[in-house]
Amino acid sequence: MKPRANLLNFEDARQTLLASAVPLNATETLPLLAALGRTLAQAIMSPISVPGFDNSAMDGYALNVQNIHELPALFPVTQRIAAGQTGTPLAPNTAARIFTGAPVPEGANVVVPQEHTQDRDGSIALTHPIKQMQHIRCKGEDIAAGGLVLVAGQRLGAPHLAMLASIGVATATVFKPLNVGVFFTGDELTELGQALAPGAIYNSNRYAINALLAQLGCTVNDYGIVRDSAEATREALSKAAGENDVIITCGGVSVGEEDHVKAAVSALGSLDLWQISMKPGKPLAYGRVGQADFIGLPGNPVSAFVTFLLMARPFLLKRMGATDTTLKYLTATANFDWPKPDRRREFLRVKITQDTSGSPVLDLWPNQGSGVMSSLAWADGLVDLPSETKIARGDTLRYLSLSELQY
Repeated sequence: MKPRANLLNFEDARQTLLASAVPLNATETLPLLAALGRTLAQAIMSPISVPGFDNSAMDGYALNVQNIHELPALFPVTQRIAAGQTGTPLAPNTAARIFTGAPVPEGANVVVPQEHTQDRDGSIALTHPIKQMQHIRCKGEDIAAGGLVLVAGQRLGAPHLAMLASIGVATATVFKPLNVGVFFTGDELTELGQALAPGAIYNSNRYAINALLAQLGCTVNDYGIVRDSAEATREALSKAAGENDVIITCGGVSVGEEDHVKAAVSALGSLDLWQISMKPGKPLAYGRVGQADFIGLPGNPVSAFVTFLLMARPFLLKRMGATDTTLKYLTATANFDWPKPDRRREFLRVKITQDTSGSPVLDLWPNQGSGVMSSLAWADGLVDLPSETKIARGDTLRYLSLSELQY
């Protein structure tokens, strides 16, 4: 069977969302320690070379070897150079005691690890073969002065901050965070600390979506629970649209009589995308309310979480200036069977374990229902399964890392 005609193809829906994501223009300059997770607005060139000088990669001895094929029996040790010190020129066929990171002296062309030498009354004898320039880190071999270090659109992680620090760059010009308004619809929703009435549930989506937005570096305005009425929904949307760049809701975008969000968005603005051929997460919606983008997530907890990661997250990243919004796939072997394929593209919750040989395999959570939040707390990956596809134990599968998707 093919997907129903009224369901949008998953990839087409992603591309539609990304095409609608207009990056912010507003920027700010921050010290590096405040820039983690933010997106660079300007490319950065290196003002210096890294390393800034030839230096030793080992604790050992720097040698001035005149002929690699006719080595003297002994190399007199004429000086000692620690990190942060500068030695004097090294005479032919002599050695300098040297430590990791210390500048190699002029004339040195070999560094020998100390464990490959023997001490002979102020000289050293070599116990292993050597080659020219071994264990010497050359000036500029990591980063050349004037070279491009990071491009605009790069999200800054810990390695990027460390690299900028290594070239002496103390600040970064980044895009300002998005203001994202969130609210959650449903008369059945109850906040923590309140007693559950018959038929009520706790509002777990509030904590998932707020946490995911915080991890992206968004500024979150949480409007709480909006009850199931057309008037309350329109009021909440109008308020959020006036105060935010993006509105994200959970619930109210399906086809039930109490699902008011879809109709309210259509009345106040435009609904440009609705219902995706994916499982979980079919009732995803996108549109505009005033000057704000609108993303309507399903109300079921797993559906809301998965559609946020696969659809809302890349949209928000692009709006914050990021240029890489691709899904990064890994592969591993199935340790389960999946004999009943769906007409929609499925995303199965799995954990990466090992078989008896130590090779990675994927285990499946037994209940893949869209309300089973324990499956996401357990899982560390999502298998991306094309529509109408079965899985047999031993098949090679593509999956997405949940930790990567939340970065």
